[in-house]
Amino acid sequence: MYCNDRFDRDCQREYTRFGLHGMWAIEPLLKEYGVDLVIWAHDHLYERSFPLYDNKVYNGSTEHPYVNPGAPVHIITGSAGCKEGHAHFQKDPAAWSAFRSSDYGYTRLVAHNKTHVYMEQINVEQKGQVIDSLWLIKNQHKPYDIK
Repeated sequence: MYCNDRFDRDCQREYTRFGLHGMWAIEPLLKEYGVDLVIWAHDHLYERSFPLYDNKVYNGSTEHPYVNPGAPVHIITGSAGCKEGHAHFQKDPAAWSAFRSSDYGYTRLVAHNKTHVYMEQINVEQKGQVIDSLWLIKNQHKPYDIK
């Protein structure tokens, strides 16, 4: 999974891209099957990526990165809490990181129809304030054309 947690070894290992011992890499399958949204929850934080493949950003456009994006969008939504406390981000996030928060919270997702998905991150430490939101719009579902 793509993440910027300072202490999580899984963020550094890049299993999504390369698999475990060179096997079971997920990212090529996400590309091949045109997966729009990848939701992770292992890490105890919230992080949203720009459309992303092989550490490169493939925004739909500069103004509207999530309208007909050129790669899957990754969301880590594991911020419901942890007995070990808050997660800690690296000081300098990767260029693909669009938004991140280590506050406790939860994510709401609504699939409005076959082309529009809405997500928002709720911060429970700020009494239910929406701290992040996103409309993911994809007019045609097909494999990504990434070279």
